[in-house]
Amino acid sequence: MTLTQLNAISPIDGRYRGKVEKLAQYFSEEALIKYRVKVEIEYFIALCELPLPQLKSFDNKYFDTLRLIYKDFSTKNAQKIKDIEKVTNHDVKAVEYFIKEEFDKLNLQAFKEFIHFGLTSQDINNTAIPLSINDAFDCVYYPELANLLAKLKNLAIDWKDVSMLARTHGQPASPTRLGKEMQVFIERVEQQVKLLQNVPYAAKFGGATGNFNAHFVAYPKINWKDFGTNFIEKVLGLHHSFPTTQIEHYDHLAAQFDALKRINTIFIDLNRDIWTYISMGYFGQKIKKGEIGSSAMPHKVNPIDFENSEGNLGMANAIFEHLSAKLPISRMQRDLTDSTVLRNVGVPLAHTIIAFTSTLKGLNKLLLRKEVFKNDLENNWAVVAEAIQTILRREAYPNPYEALKELTRTNDKITKTAIRNFIKGLNINDTIKDELNAITPSNFTGV
Repeated sequence: MTLTQLNAISPIDGRYRGKVEKLAQYFSEEALIKYRVKVEIEYFIALCELPLPQLKSFDNKYFDTLRLIYKDFSTKNAQKIKDIEKVTNHDVKAVEYFIKEEFDKLNLQAFKEFIHFGLTSQDINNTAIPLSINDAFDCVYYPELANLLAKLKNLAIDWKDVSMLARTHGQPASPTRLGKEMQVFIERVEQQVKLLQNVPYAAKFGGATGNFNAHFVAYPKINWKDFGTNFIEKVLGLHHSFPTTQIEHYDHLAAQFDALKRINTIFIDLNRDIWTYISMGYFGQKIKKGEIGSSAMPHKVNPIDFENSEGNLGMANAIFEHLSAKLPISRMQRDLTDSTVLRNVGVPLAHTIIAFTSTLKGLNKLLLRKEVFKNDLENNWAVVAEAIQTILRREAYPNPYEALKELTRTNDKITKTAIRNFIKGLNINDTIKDELNAITPSNFTGV
């Protein structure tokens, strides 16, 4: 069976493929192989530049040619490596053999035993994967997040003067402004993005058990720790974790996943609030000709974009949770449980991108119903009680909170007239009464 979007098992490779296709160049099997090839080539070049004695005669004019092996990497190359893997039953060794064949084509046979020299497979995997994550963040995740935040910022400006009834505990509360409520989510996300961006993309590089054993026994006079740090940080642009066991300890990667999970949780909160506002009639939704909201109820226009986003964010967070909890744990110097788990790094990012695009789509469909906001405020004059009792406290009026409590904690509706009559009966001067009478649910919105 040829894999298509109709027969794919995973919805991110099926139904939602079009929304996340960009991630394939960072998290597919072909992408992982390409990043492995890149690390192997750059490592060989770094050994030449050291230089190792046996590589002093290597002509550096070939460096650009070698880099083309990964820069021009194709699906055909990836398939060739997979074919080699069928024989070796080892994915990283298959990459090494592929590069050696490329050296043969360039008549560089004399130097090919320095491909993968002194390394274990995890020196390649634990550099290739953070490289791919770094690129995916820069090229896909952050741009998609920026698009969503830009929309929220525009809405925060557009709605900055829209007074609305707050709902603490689901009950009418001191009024706020719709733009400010959007700004709350913007600020929350931006704070978490700062934390995420402060987490280094960490990589392990130190041989079979992290001590450069093979490197040191072959060339004991070379400072291999300094070489490894320079290679990881200056050549690859990552953070060198040292000391380690055979594998990267993944603590920094876990921190990245936890940060991503927190950002997603904030957007779940946003989705649920917007969903609730739609159910309350605060927002309508733009109708697209030909679309159907319900197979049974013709009138319905459902908030499906926010629901889709919430569901995908939940899926992403469940996987991020497992990744951050599992990866830092490995029996003694290493077990293989990290290997299969790491292949799923792109999955929660894909669900996250699907969610971002769905929330953005939903926000673009919102129709503000100002009259509903206005009517909601007008029907809840009791919320100005906080303002009145606070000014009365300022004026040393006796027991102001209790006086307002007696007025407002009733099953009868508190109207504008009831508030005005209450103010009229207060034993205060007319200037203070005028100040109190100027307060309405629409203007009692704070700074």
